[in-house]
Amino acid sequence: MRRPVGILLGLVAVILAIVATVYYNKYEKTQSDLATSQQAQEQSQGNYQKTMEAIAEIQDSLNAISLGDTNVSRLPWNPEPGQKLSRADEQQALERISLLRQSISRNRERIDDLESRLHKNGVKIAGLDKMITQLKKQLNDKQEIVMLLNSRVDDLSQQVTGLSRTVISRDSTIAINNNVIEDKRKELATVYYIVGDKKALKKAGVIESAGGVAFFGKTVRPSPMATYSAFTPLDTDQETVIRTTSPKAHLISPQAATSYQWEQVDGVMELHITNPAEFRKIRQVVIVTS
Repeated sequence: MRRPVGILLGLVAVILAIVATVYYNKYEKTQSDLATSQQAQEQSQGNYQKTMEAIAEIQDSLNAISLGDTNVSRLPWNPEPGQKLSRADEQQALERISLLRQSISRNRERIDDLESRLHKNGVKIAGLDKMITQLKKQLNDKQEIVMLLNSRVDDLSQQVTGLSRTVISRDSTIAINNNVIEDKRKELATVYYIVGDKKALKKAGVIESAGGVAFFGKTVRPSPMATYSAFTPLDTDQETVIRTTSPKAHLISPQAATSYQWEQVDGVMELHITNPAEFRKIRQVVIVTS
């Protein structure tokens, strides 16, 4: 009787041991699966966090690109004639645009890399896909802004060049007009004088004798046939004194007596023009010395 009971208890003990082993193995597998699951979750959370950080960095970089970029907007977009575009400012603007282009290129590579890693890791989150799509759209928008900024700088450079040509042309025209005005002023202000004794003046053909009988009672007067080549020009706006080399001299040309006066300076006579506008109504000035 005792023998069968012992055998039965032995069998029960073996069965319990087998059951315990099976349950222990299941427990170990469950623990391992749980640890693996937790590790995968932590890795997924880490990847998600890194992805969000990368998206935030790209977003900040794109936000720094604007149509009113300060390094470019300081340029005079509506220059006035004569306003010059500083070569340093233009170069600085172009360098800034180059940096913006490089930034867009780097961000495009980062977005492509980010999208590739998400697909490779099997991460499929609708929110992330939407954010990446939005980043791509913003990237394209920013690229158009940079192209517009570059176009603005090019247009401005051409505009300023055109204005510079206009200013040069205008200055040239003004210079020509000023020369014309100066020539006209000089023409109106200039008289032509000659100083000498009667013999020299007759030889030069600038005086003639008229009236009287034989050699008596004749008067000396300017010759109407006199040419300007025998005279010396005098700009009466600049100079109002005609100096002779003789202690005696008189004027035989018909300038108004109120427009000049004689003065003796250092023993010789000088004609001082006191009213140039009146004096130069008669262009030829003939002074006879003795």
